[in-house]
Amino acid sequence: MKKNRGFTLLELLVVLVILSLLAALVIPKITGRVDESKIKTTKIQLKEIKRALEMYKLDNGTYPTTEQGLKALVEKPKIPPEPKKWKQYLESVPKDAWGNEYIYIYPSESHPFELKSKGPDGELGTEDDISVWDE
Repeated sequence: MKKNRGFTLLELLVVLVILSLLAALVIPKITGRVDESKIKTTKIQLKEIKRALEMYKLDNGTYPTTEQGLKALVEKPKIPPEPKKWKQYLESVPKDAWGNEYIYIYPSESHPFELKSKGPDGELGTEDDISVWDE
């Protein structure tokens, strides 16, 4: 007898994120809203990275340290504290829509961690920075 195998929740989430990213990039180009689409794409990526960080914490009891960085979601960290139940949480660490690396800090003063993009101007600490905690 053949076993009927369904999709895992992670596979469905990955497909939804890919479709969201494609929609965020394609639709605005048609309507001429490229800048808006880059901001939306970056916000979607931030949410996906946040989900991966939360899964990392569920498996390992803590978030990756600032030194381990977001790379800890792609390959097992060799810097202490080494995670005991590590899995690969992302295929690669994405860059924001302007080609910049995301800023990740753990621990953070006001949130469990800080995760943000430098925004369109590429400078940290300006009004156009995009945080995962912004609504």
